[in-house]
Amino acid sequence: MTSKTIKFTLLFFGLFITSGVLANDFDKYLINPPQELIVTEGCEAFSAVQISQFADFIKSIELSNLTGDLSFDLKGEKLSLSVSIDSTLTHAQGYTLELSQDHIRISAQNLAAAYYAKLTLLQLFSYAMEENATLPCLTIKDWPNFERRGYMLDISRDKVPTMESLYRLIDQLASWKINELQLYTEHTYAYKDHKVVWENSSPLTAEEIRLLDKYCKTRFIDLVPNQNSFGHMENWLKHDEYLDLAECPDDCETIWGKSKRTSLAPTNPASFDLMKSLYEEALPNFSSSFFNIGGDETVELCEGKSEAECEKLGQGRVYLDYLVKLNNEANRLGFKTQFWGDIILNHPELISELPKDMTALVWGYSDDHAFDEQLPKFKAAGLDFYVCPGTSSWRSLIGRNHNAFLNLKNAAISGQENEAKGYLNTNWGDYGHWQPLSVVYPSMLLGASYAWNYQDESLDHLEFQLNHYLFKDKTGNTAKSVLMLGNTYLDTKIPKGNANAFHLLLRRYLWTMQGNYQTKELTQENLWAADSTIQRGLDILSLAEPESEDAQITIDELKQAAALARHGIHLGVARLKAENYDTKSIPAERRKELSEELALLIAQHKALWLVRNREGGLKDSAAKLEDILEFYKDN
Repeated sequence: MTSKTIKFTLLFFGLFITSGVLANDFDKYLINPPQELIVTEGCEAFSAVQISQFADFIKSIELSNLTGDLSFDLKGEKLSLSVSIDSTLTHAQGYTLELSQDHIRISAQNLAAAYYAKLTLLQLFSYAMEENATLPCLTIKDWPNFERRGYMLDISRDKVPTMESLYRLIDQLASWKINELQLYTEHTYAYKDHKVVWENSSPLTAEEIRLLDKYCKTRFIDLVPNQNSFGHMENWLKHDEYLDLAECPDDCETIWGKSKRTSLAPTNPASFDLMKSLYEEALPNFSSSFFNIGGDETVELCEGKSEAECEKLGQGRVYLDYLVKLNNEANRLGFKTQFWGDIILNHPELISELPKDMTALVWGYSDDHAFDEQLPKFKAAGLDFYVCPGTSSWRSLIGRNHNAFLNLKNAAISGQENEAKGYLNTNWGDYGHWQPLSVVYPSMLLGASYAWNYQDESLDHLEFQLNHYLFKDKTGNTAKSVLMLGNTYLDTKIPKGNANAFHLLLRRYLWTMQGNYQTKELTQENLWAADSTIQRGLDILSLAEPESEDAQITIDELKQAAALARHGIHLGVARLKAENYDTKSIPAERRKELSEELALLIAQHKALWLVRNREGGLKDSAAKLEDILEFYKDN
């Protein structure tokens, strides 16, 4: 029987399944739902006993470039594996995985696709061994919806992970078929002539970048350099040595209110000279052909030194001219640039003038962000673009899962409809990076699933996959707790925004509650309802039995994050009882209790930080909590 006849037989007599509706209950084991699955009814491929003997070998060649035919004799049973590269396969990174009664056959478009096929195979094996089940004969035809599937981690506000943590992160991302990693950098690279900028931040060095780059490549991940080059330069401009480069050396009025020293002055030639020198030093350490030059949230532009030029040419033109200069410099060094698309979207008439080799990163983090309106503007201009949702974990302490999951979904659907080149899931660290890694896992894993092939069912399987693959908790309680804590913010019933009530109450301890559209809606009843939900989440966590490598730190982080969120609740309730809702009006005895509570949390924050992260940035992060502590004591 020919190969074509076999495929026809499977289609005709078998069960043809697409769109994530899989058979035999092994769909929940597949992190990235395959595009097509064909199961042959009445045909058994491999038993759990066979697989348990075979799985270790597949695991051992997971990262190898092995191709060809191999035969095995497992206790008298003949089994074979064949892996071949077929560059004529229609879909980029696509593969076909076939399981028959004594044979596994992988045909892949390239070596990365062969790796993805092996990952899928290992997940099928995991099902068979965990459920003590026999795998049916089947054929999977699979490919990703997005050519580039990325994860971006903020290492500038304030956490710079240890190398051990970064290696572990890369392993996790690779196992979820992520193929791009960006480490968002403002000042946390050890530029040789700029020690004053990074000396207290424990920056990544050139040698470390080269090691990470090599590690990523063996796992089919492209480590894309990321250096903001226009806005968000406050960690440079706060130093007087760089003050002349600032658009606003002193306060200027912006859409964010008074601001200074955050954006470079594009009309000062020295601004470009600085970035040129940074590019020349850092970029040779990366093997990628792409480079994210940033360019987002340049809120001071035209409000300071460039005001006259903006009046002459227009704000959009001044922005575009500087962006193009940065692009040309990156091109000179052999890189194609990516840039954040928010500013140029304010000047849509200029999008068509962007160099066609630039890639727009279209970001938005609300559950209803208008990706469907923004992406077509870049598509019409003939540009490549990514859709960039986020984990919604920053400014949350314990997560905002409901928002995150809808944001990730919205991005996947709009991105695919508009033929986005990439899907970049962003994890920011705004205002102290107080959220631990443990609360980010759900949106990281779900984002990876959606980046490969969005299916409604993926969310239904998330709790299982977190427990099985990440936490390794057979009780199921670690993921159950994480997911419950991550939705607790909904109990506060305040208007949605890019922060939850727990973080807002800590961040805005000096400001009026009535002056913010979210905090003015807080009530004691709803805060206590959230507190009760957090307690239920902790009760569930007490029953958890994770066995992952980071099991203990996961438990400790979740307890700390929950305790910090509860402190926000306690502060909020105390303020709602106080005169004018002011923190300073809280009775002295209650402020003393809050002070003692927070002091313990700060000590724990410092200890837990150092388990996964370098010391740099901790002082700044802890200081934001210590300011609250001092206010409790002094008022």
